[in-house]
Amino acid sequence: MKLSQIKNLLTTVETVNFQLPDGTFVPEHFHVTEVGLITKNFIDCGGTVRQETVVNFQLWDANDFEHRLKPQKLLKIIELSEKVLGIGDHEIEVEYQDTTIGKYDLGFNGEHFELRNKQTACLASDQCGIPQDKQKVKLSDLASPANSCTPGGGCC
Repeated sequence: MKLSQIKNLLTTVETVNFQLPDGTFVPEHFHVTEVGLITKNFIDCGGTVRQETVVNFQLWDANDFEHRLKPQKLLKIIELSEKVLGIGDHEIEVEYQDTTIGKYDLGFNGEHFELRNKQTACLASDQCGIPQDKQKVKLSDLASPANSCTPGGGCC
């Protein structure tokens, strides 16, 4: 989800809830402790220099159990971050502390914001010898030669 998308959604929702991939929710007394811009400069295993930029939200839950972040308040935090940091319309990455700091993609299911598991991938698979996935073929779809044995054909 891009920053512009969450800003639009925040004008339509009554509450801000984040659902984890296992179906549980970030406790409703969470804080957004950071909104930032992260630029990652790196070289992939094939030697290509790359750059990724994301908007980072950090979620944190403290012991102030009465705290509730309202959609308008989060929108104001985002707008201040855009103004002060010059943040553009990038994809959002969410950090949340579970057993360790997890990084998630952000989605929306029509009711709640969803923290979606991120996956790693080789960006240069053609350069580092990773075989391409084999094509899956059903044996029943293969044309059988005239002299081959077929089920029920009586040749066996």
